[in-house]
Amino acid sequence: MVAEDLLLITGARRLVRLWALYGRMDLLFFARGPHTALPWYLSEVVVALAAVTATFLLAERFDDIGTWTRPQVYFLLGYALLVHGLIETFFSYNIAFISRRIGRGQLDHMFIEPLPLWMILLAEGFAPVGATSSLLPGVGLLLWAASQLHLAVGVAWWGLFLVNVVASMAVVLAFAFAWGSLAFWAPRAAEELNSSTYELSHQLAPFPLDGLSGIALASLVTVVPVGLVAWYPSRILLGLEAPPWAPALLPAAALAFVALATWIFRRGLRNYGRTGSTRYSDSGHRR
Repeated sequence: MVAEDLLLITGARRLVRLWALYGRMDLLFFARGPHTALPWYLSEVVVALAAVTATFLLAERFDDIGTWTRPQVYFLLGYALLVHGLIETFFSYNIAFISRRIGRGQLDHMFIEPLPLWMILLAEGFAPVGATSSLLPGVGLLLWAASQLHLAVGVAWWGLFLVNVVASMAVVLAFAFAWGSLAFWAPRAAEELNSSTYELSHQLAPFPLDGLSGIALASLVTVVPVGLVAWYPSRILLGLEAPPWAPALLPAAALAFVALATWIFRRGLRNYGRTGSTRYSDSGHRR
């Protein structure tokens, strides 16, 4: 038991050191000068806000969307941006687009590093500076909405908020890894698959799904789980009508999606171990 604890502590310390290293590298990009960093950063802000603009304008024009009041819609949009920003913070550089890493043969580069694969996936995409393009608008919308809603925020609420945010991130990443793992079997066809799956979860997340038919709603929380990214957790955090067991549904669903994605990814790794990358020739050139 002591040996396991030491391994856990050592692994956590190494992960923190790697985060510090990749964080400095991300900062260096902006330190090169405003002529490089500013246009890129502003374009990322525009892209992040574009995903929530349609819902924002509808709420602003009509004061509500279905049963959602305007401040509640703002909370939903802020939550969606926050989840997106946190994924960009910890899983940039194609970690969230794992089909690119697999399809392009870049997984081989990760295998030769003297670190376990799980630690590489957790550390290599850390980009805390660039991700503020989504984080700051998300936090701003959440604070604005909270001030208008007069939420009774306590320790229990913050705990529920943290659990839901982590679960929402897990759903998005599990969805990406499950589909992105198809690149193990079809690297050329599936290389850019996560471009579509990630944009799907990003663009459809900031919409209230109340009023949809049972089949449509069930599909959007299972087959394409965009409803679990922001709509469902926002309902729980805002205290909208829900059964007593509702707060436990998202964490349980996140665990199920992560388990499924892990199973598919491991099967893909076994296939990759037999076939290797088909995107590079023996002399190292891309086919």
